[in-house]
Amino acid sequence: MTGKENSDQRTRQRRQRVSKEGSKVESESTDASTLRISIIGGGNMATALVGGLAGKLTLAANLHVVEIDPAARERMTVHFGVRCSSEIDATVMDSDVIVLAIKPQQIHEVVLKLQPFIGAQLLLSIAAGIRAADLSRWLDGYGAIVRSMPNTPALIGKGITGMVALAGVNPDQRAYADAIMRAVGTTLWLEDEALIDAVTAISGSGPAYVFYFMEAMQKAGEKMGLTSDQATELSIATFLGAAQLAANTTDPVTVLRERVTSKGGTTYAAISSMNEGNVSTSIIKAIEAAAARSTALGDEFGKV
Repeated sequence: MTGKENSDQRTRQRRQRVSKEGSKVESESTDASTLRISIIGGGNMATALVGGLAGKLTLAANLHVVEIDPAARERMTVHFGVRCSSEIDATVMDSDVIVLAIKPQQIHEVVLKLQPFIGAQLLLSIAAGIRAADLSRWLDGYGAIVRSMPNTPALIGKGITGMVALAGVNPDQRAYADAIMRAVGTTLWLEDEALIDAVTAISGSGPAYVFYFMEAMQKAGEKMGLTSDQATELSIATFLGAAQLAANTTDPVTVLRERVTSKGGTTYAAISSMNEGNVSTSIIKAIEAAAARSTALGDEFGKV
Protein backbone atom coordinates (compact mmCIF):
# COMPACT_ATOMS: atom_id res chain seq x y z
CA MET A 1 0.00 0.00 0.00
CA THR A 2 1.39 3.42 -0.96
CA GLY A 3 1.87 6.33 1.43
CA LYS A 4 -1.10 8.09 -0.19
CA GLU A 5 -3.33 5.02 0.23
CA ASN A 6 -2.26 4.67 3.86
CA SER A 7 -3.10 8.31 4.50
CA ASP A 8 -6.49 8.03 2.76
CA GLN A 9 -7.39 4.94 4.78
CA ARG A 10 -6.53 6.59 8.10
CA THR A 11 -8.54 9.66 7.10
CA ARG A 12 -11.63 7.51 6.52
CA GLN A 13 -11.09 5.80 9.88
CA ARG A 14 -10.84 9.11 11.68
CA ARG A 15 -14.06 10.70 10.41
CA GLN A 16 -16.09 12.18 13.24
CA ARG A 17 -12.86 12.34 15.27
CA VAL A 18 -13.09 16.10 15.57
CA SER A 19 -16.09 17.92 17.02
CA LYS A 20 -18.41 19.86 14.70
CA GLU A 21 -16.58 23.09 15.56
CA GLY A 22 -13.27 21.44 14.71
CA SER A 23 -11.85 22.74 17.98
CA LYS A 24 -11.22 19.58 19.95
CA VAL A 25 -11.18 15.82 19.84
CA GLU A 26 -14.24 14.07 21.19
CA SER A 27 -13.08 12.74 24.55
CA GLU A 28 -14.87 9.39 24.13
CA SER A 29 -13.40 8.71 20.68
CA THR A 30 -10.50 6.28 20.31
CA ASP A 31 -9.68 7.71 16.87
CA ALA A 32 -7.90 10.72 18.34
CA SER A 33 -4.75 8.71 18.89
CA THR A 34 -4.41 7.81 15.21
CA LEU A 35 -3.56 11.26 13.82
CA ARG A 36 0.07 11.22 12.70
CA ILE A 37 1.91 14.52 12.55
CA SER A 38 5.39 15.37 11.31
CA ILE A 39 6.75 18.72 12.45
CA ILE A 40 9.62 20.18 10.46
CA GLY A 41 11.60 22.33 12.87
CA GLY A 42 12.33 22.16 16.58
CA GLY A 43 12.33 25.80 17.69
CA ASN A 44 10.15 27.55 20.24
CA MET A 45 6.88 27.39 18.30
CA ALA A 46 7.42 23.76 17.33
CA THR A 47 8.16 22.94 20.96
CA ALA A 48 4.95 24.68 22.05
CA LEU A 49 2.96 22.67 19.49
CA VAL A 50 4.48 19.37 20.57
CA GLY A 51 3.76 20.21 24.20
CA GLY A 52 0.14 20.98 23.36
CA LEU A 53 -0.35 17.92 21.16
CA ALA A 54 1.54 15.05 22.78
CA GLY A 55 -0.82 12.83 24.72
CA LYS A 56 -3.69 15.26 24.14
CA LEU A 57 -4.72 15.51 20.51
CA THR A 58 -2.72 12.43 19.59
CA LEU A 59 -0.28 10.00 21.16
CA ALA A 60 3.32 11.17 21.54
CA ALA A 61 4.36 8.14 19.50
CA ASN A 62 2.46 9.59 16.55
CA LEU A 63 4.48 12.80 16.56
CA HIS A 64 7.64 13.00 14.49
CA VAL A 65 9.97 16.00 14.66
CA VAL A 66 12.64 16.76 12.08
CA GLU A 67 15.33 19.03 13.55
CA ILE A 68 19.00 19.42 12.66
CA ASP A 69 20.11 20.51 16.14
CA PRO A 70 21.02 17.44 18.28
CA ALA A 71 20.31 19.28 21.55
CA ALA A 72 16.82 20.23 20.37
CA ARG A 73 16.11 16.66 19.28
CA GLU A 74 17.21 15.32 22.65
CA ARG A 75 15.03 17.87 24.45
CA MET A 76 11.99 16.88 22.42
CA THR A 77 12.55 13.18 23.04
CA VAL A 78 13.22 13.52 26.77
CA HIS A 79 10.45 16.00 27.55
CA PHE A 80 7.69 14.71 25.30
CA GLY A 81 8.62 11.20 24.20
CA VAL A 82 8.30 12.00 20.50
CA ARG A 83 10.30 10.50 17.66
CA CYS A 84 12.99 12.74 16.19
CA SER A 85 15.23 12.66 13.16
CA SER A 86 17.80 14.98 11.66
CA GLU A 87 16.67 14.82 8.04
CA ILE A 88 13.51 14.69 5.97
CA ASP A 89 12.99 11.18 4.65
CA ALA A 90 10.27 8.70 3.71
CA THR A 91 9.01 8.69 7.31
CA VAL A 92 6.87 11.73 6.52
CA MET A 93 4.92 9.67 3.98
CA ASP A 94 3.13 8.00 6.88
CA SER A 95 2.03 11.36 8.29
CA ASP A 96 -1.45 12.78 7.92
CA VAL A 97 -0.25 16.32 8.57
CA ILE A 98 3.13 17.92 7.96
CA VAL A 99 3.72 21.12 9.91
CA LEU A 100 6.27 23.60 8.57
CA ALA A 101 7.66 25.31 11.67
CA ILE A 102 10.87 26.76 10.27
CA LYS A 103 12.26 30.16 9.37
CA PRO A 104 10.89 31.59 6.11
CA GLN A 105 14.40 31.82 4.67
CA GLN A 106 14.68 28.01 4.89
CA ILE A 107 11.27 27.01 3.64
CA HIS A 108 11.88 26.81 -0.12
CA GLU A 109 14.79 24.42 0.34
CA VAL A 110 12.78 22.34 2.83
CA VAL A 111 9.74 22.14 0.55
CA LEU A 112 11.89 20.84 -2.30
CA LYS A 113 13.19 18.10 0.02
CA LEU A 114 9.62 17.26 1.02
CA GLN A 115 8.28 17.09 -2.53
CA PRO A 116 9.15 13.42 -3.25
CA PHE A 117 7.28 12.36 -0.12
CA ILE A 118 4.09 14.39 -0.57
CA GLY A 119 1.05 12.24 -1.29
CA ALA A 120 -2.21 13.11 0.44
CA GLN A 121 -0.92 14.83 3.57
CA LEU A 122 -2.14 18.19 4.78
CA LEU A 123 0.64 20.74 4.71
CA LEU A 124 0.22 23.22 7.59
CA SER A 125 2.59 26.18 7.45
CA ILE A 126 3.31 28.49 10.38
CA ALA A 127 6.21 30.16 8.58
CA ALA A 128 5.83 33.94 8.55
CA GLY A 129 5.59 35.63 5.16
CA ILE A 130 5.26 32.45 3.10
CA ARG A 131 2.11 32.40 1.00
CA ALA A 132 0.14 29.20 0.55
CA ALA A 133 -0.06 29.98 -3.16
CA ASP A 134 3.75 29.94 -3.38
CA LEU A 135 3.99 26.68 -1.42
CA SER A 136 1.51 25.18 -3.87
CA ARG A 137 3.51 26.47 -6.84
CA TRP A 138 6.74 25.00 -5.46
CA LEU A 139 4.93 21.68 -5.09
CA ASP A 140 3.61 21.67 -8.67
CA GLY A 141 0.11 22.80 -7.77
CA TYR A 142 -0.44 20.70 -4.64
CA GLY A 143 -3.59 22.05 -3.00
CA ALA A 144 -3.91 20.53 0.50
CA ILE A 145 -2.23 23.50 2.20
CA VAL A 146 -3.23 25.64 5.18
CA ARG A 147 -1.32 28.81 5.98
CA SER A 148 -1.39 30.05 9.55
CA MET A 149 -0.05 32.96 11.56
CA PRO A 150 0.26 32.30 15.31
CA ASN A 151 1.72 34.68 17.87
CA THR A 152 4.16 34.27 20.74
CA PRO A 153 1.57 33.78 23.53
CA ALA A 154 1.15 30.36 21.89
CA LEU A 155 4.29 29.46 23.84
CA ILE A 156 2.12 29.35 26.97
CA GLY A 157 -1.05 28.10 25.28
CA LYS A 158 -2.59 31.58 25.05
CA GLY A 159 -1.98 32.40 21.40
CA ILE A 160 -4.34 33.24 18.59
CA THR A 161 -3.72 31.96 15.08
CA GLY A 162 -5.06 33.37 11.83
CA MET A 163 -5.65 30.59 9.29
CA VAL A 164 -6.56 30.24 5.63
CA ALA A 165 -7.00 27.10 3.53
CA LEU A 166 -6.47 26.53 -0.17
CA ALA A 167 -9.33 25.03 -2.15
CA GLY A 168 -7.66 21.60 -2.09
CA VAL A 169 -8.11 21.24 1.68
CA ASN A 170 -11.00 18.92 2.54
CA PRO A 171 -13.26 19.41 5.61
CA ASP A 172 -11.43 16.77 7.65
CA GLN A 173 -8.06 18.36 6.95
CA ARG A 174 -9.38 21.79 7.88
CA ALA A 175 -10.63 20.35 11.16
CA TYR A 176 -7.25 18.73 11.82
CA ALA A 177 -5.43 22.01 11.18
CA ASP A 178 -7.82 23.82 13.50
CA ALA A 179 -7.37 21.24 16.26
CA ILE A 180 -3.58 21.39 15.96
CA MET A 181 -3.40 25.16 16.31
CA ARG A 182 -6.01 25.15 19.10
CA ALA A 183 -3.50 23.13 21.08
CA VAL A 184 -1.69 26.44 21.66
CA GLY A 185 -4.62 28.89 21.83
CA THR A 186 -7.57 29.96 19.70
CA THR A 187 -8.02 30.18 15.94
CA LEU A 188 -9.54 32.63 13.46
CA TRP A 189 -10.30 31.42 9.93
CA LEU A 190 -10.15 33.72 6.92
CA GLU A 191 -11.44 33.26 3.39
CA ASP A 192 -8.87 35.53 1.72
CA GLU A 193 -5.16 34.82 2.13
CA ALA A 194 -4.36 38.51 1.60
CA LEU A 195 -5.91 39.18 5.03
CA ILE A 196 -3.09 37.22 6.67
CA ASP A 197 -1.03 40.40 6.33
CA ALA A 198 -3.56 42.21 8.53
CA VAL A 199 -3.51 39.32 11.02
CA THR A 200 0.28 39.48 11.08
CA ALA A 201 0.17 43.22 11.77
CA ILE A 202 -2.44 43.02 14.54
CA SER A 203 -2.01 39.76 16.43
CA GLY A 204 1.25 38.41 15.02
CA SER A 205 3.22 41.53 15.89
CA GLY A 206 0.69 42.67 18.50
CA PRO A 207 2.42 41.28 21.59
CA ALA A 208 5.35 43.60 20.87
CA TYR A 209 3.00 46.60 20.89
CA VAL A 210 1.67 45.54 24.29
CA PHE A 211 5.20 45.13 25.65
CA TYR A 212 6.14 48.52 24.21
CA PHE A 213 3.25 50.18 26.04
CA MET A 214 4.10 48.29 29.22
CA GLU A 215 7.69 49.49 28.98
CA ALA A 216 6.46 53.08 28.85
CA MET A 217 4.16 52.53 31.84
CA GLN A 218 7.01 51.01 33.82
CA LYS A 219 9.33 53.91 32.99
CA ALA A 220 6.64 56.37 34.04
CA GLY A 221 6.14 54.52 37.32
CA GLU A 222 9.84 54.56 38.10
CA LYS A 223 10.03 58.25 37.20
CA MET A 224 7.30 58.94 39.76
CA GLY A 225 9.06 57.04 42.54
CA LEU A 226 7.93 53.43 42.25
CA THR A 227 10.55 50.68 42.23
CA SER A 228 11.12 48.75 39.02
CA ASP A 229 9.43 45.69 40.49
CA GLN A 230 6.42 47.69 41.65
CA ALA A 231 5.97 49.41 38.29
CA THR A 232 6.34 46.08 36.48
CA GLU A 233 3.78 44.34 38.69
CA LEU A 234 1.27 47.16 38.27
CA SER A 235 1.59 47.32 34.48
CA ILE A 236 1.37 43.56 33.96
CA ALA A 237 -1.64 43.20 36.27
CA THR A 238 -3.35 46.13 34.55
CA PHE A 239 -3.00 44.57 31.08
CA LEU A 240 -4.08 41.15 32.31
CA GLY A 241 -7.13 42.54 34.07
CA ALA A 242 -8.17 44.91 31.30
CA ALA A 243 -7.84 42.20 28.65
CA GLN A 244 -9.90 39.78 30.72
CA LEU A 245 -12.52 42.44 31.33
CA ALA A 246 -12.79 43.06 27.59
CA ALA A 247 -13.00 39.32 26.92
CA ASN A 248 -15.79 38.83 29.47
CA THR A 249 -18.19 41.45 28.13
CA THR A 250 -20.01 42.17 24.91
CA ASP A 251 -19.43 45.90 25.34
CA PRO A 252 -17.07 47.51 22.79
CA VAL A 253 -13.66 48.54 24.12
CA THR A 254 -14.62 52.16 23.37
CA VAL A 255 -17.42 51.87 25.94
CA LEU A 256 -15.10 50.26 28.47
CA ARG A 257 -12.61 53.10 28.02
CA GLU A 258 -15.29 55.75 28.37
CA ARG A 259 -16.48 54.23 31.65
CA VAL A 260 -13.05 54.79 33.15
CA THR A 261 -12.66 58.26 31.67
CA SER A 262 -14.61 60.67 33.88
CA LYS A 263 -14.42 64.20 32.53
CA GLY A 264 -11.96 66.23 34.56
CA GLY A 265 -10.46 63.13 36.20
CA THR A 266 -7.02 61.55 36.07
CA THR A 267 -7.80 59.18 33.19
CA TYR A 268 -9.34 62.04 31.23
CA ALA A 269 -6.08 63.97 31.64
CA ALA A 270 -4.07 61.01 30.38
CA ILE A 271 -6.31 60.30 27.38
CA SER A 272 -6.40 64.00 26.48
CA SER A 273 -2.61 64.04 26.49
CA MET A 274 -2.51 60.98 24.23
CA ASN A 275 -5.00 62.56 21.85
CA GLU A 276 -2.92 65.71 21.69
CA GLY A 277 0.07 63.55 20.81
CA ASN A 278 -1.90 61.68 18.11
CA VAL A 279 -1.14 58.37 19.83
CA SER A 280 -4.09 56.55 18.25
CA THR A 281 -3.13 57.76 14.78
CA SER A 282 0.47 56.69 15.39
CA ILE A 283 -0.62 53.20 16.46
CA ILE A 284 -2.78 52.79 13.36
CA LYS A 285 0.08 53.99 11.18
CA ALA A 286 2.46 51.54 12.86
CA ILE A 287 0.11 48.61 12.30
CA GLU A 288 -0.30 49.61 8.66
CA ALA A 289 3.50 49.66 8.34
CA ALA A 290 3.65 46.12 9.76
CA ALA A 291 1.02 44.94 7.27
CA ALA A 292 2.90 46.55 4.38
CA ARG A 293 6.10 44.85 5.46
CA SER A 294 4.28 41.51 5.65
CA THR A 295 3.09 41.98 2.09
CA ALA A 296 6.60 42.91 0.96
CA LEU A 297 8.08 39.82 2.63
CA GLY A 298 5.53 37.66 0.86
CA ASP A 299 6.56 39.23 -2.45
CA GLU A 300 10.24 38.73 -1.64
CA PHE A 301 9.99 35.08 -0.55
CA GLY A 302 7.65 34.32 -3.43
CA LYS A 303 10.17 35.35 -6.08
CA VAL A 304 11.91 31.98 -5.90
